[in-house]
Amino acid sequence: MPDAPDRAPHATSTAESGSFCTARCACGWRGPARRARSQARTDAERHLADAAAGPQPDTGSGRPLE
Repeated sequence: MPDAPDRAPHATSTAESGSFCTARCACGWRGPARRARSQARTDAERHLADAAAGPQPDTGSGRPLE
């Protein structure tokens, strides 16, 4: 199923900077810097799953959901 025209495409990758690895997406999302590449890849997989699920309802707490 193709992405809706108003949604950014999601293609993830990882980038290393010194001792840290960060997951990034074509939509502009960036994960936290991680020392373990495997954890950065897991961050990217979670982002793709969240993006596929669509927007989540706001809990009203003012804090991001994790």
